[in-house]
Amino acid sequence: MSTPAAPMPSSVNLAVIQMHVTDQLADNLTRAEQHVRDAAGAGANVILLPELFESLYFCQVEREDYFALAHPVEGHPFLGQFQNLAAELGVVLPISFFEAAGQTHYNSLACIDADGKMLGVYRKAHIPDGPGYEEKYYFTPGDTGFKVWPTRYGRVGAGICWDQWYPESARAMLLLGADFLLYPTAIGSEPEGVESPNSHAMWQRAMQGHAVSNSSYVGAANRIGAEVVAGLTQTYYGHSFISDYTGELVAEFGSAEEGALIHPMNLQEARKFRAGMGFFRDRRPELYGPLMTMDGVTRRS
Repeated sequence: MSTPAAPMPSSVNLAVIQMHVTDQLADNLTRAEQHVRDAAGAGANVILLPELFESLYFCQVEREDYFALAHPVEGHPFLGQFQNLAAELGVVLPISFFEAAGQTHYNSLACIDADGKMLGVYRKAHIPDGPGYEEKYYFTPGDTGFKVWPTRYGRVGAGICWDQWYPESARAMLLLGADFLLYPTAIGSEPEGVESPNSHAMWQRAMQGHAVSNSSYVGAANRIGAEVVAGLTQTYYGHSFISDYTGELVAEFGSAEEGALIHPMNLQEARKFRAGMGFFRDRRPELYGPLMTMDGVTRRS
């Protein structure tokens, strides 16, 4: 006889961590762990750290040396530490890391449940390439598809940074059953001469749109501070936030605060509101064929 599934929680406390990062792994891990402990002590159930918090954002430049930062999931130098921490504190931890898989490298996220069990790994689908964000040099586009994990504190859907700009990824995760969306991030200033500068407001609005269109809570965790890599300086603009299921910003850091931003998510009310809005009832997937193409005409196999 099968064991009945645990009931879905009606309310969950989400924390997003905003922090600065150094070139010392031990320092970053110590600070990240302390932020997690502080958030758990304040009542957080799900705690999101920023993207690639293990090191400076090395993707500012293309250097072969930085591939040495990647490690396989098995025997990873710090994923086990966060598994132990999740079990000790009884919290869910989606952890971003640089993954080595054979001869391939991915920008990945491991979802760790509140008992310390690793539920699986998501590999970043959308890989940016531009001045200061040279990720295509380091990362192969992910092959896992979008992931949603049933945890003690709801069904977690998580993308990684550049994924957060794509409504298709958010929609896919909700269709897969996500209760809320999380995005670990490393984003900030553009190098001098870039003609299409980004801003924290535009970055937030993109994800607030996902919250509206999917009637879902959204949380994003960013880093802060200036980082110098190979003589180049980039400043990360923070503004980590949590949006409710109507797209309203309900919690936000500025550009300098460090710590845990915590807000309760009423998942029961979000589910009720989502059903009433009818966004999923009224979808017409049979008409969305152009989304399966690059040019609007030629369907990708």
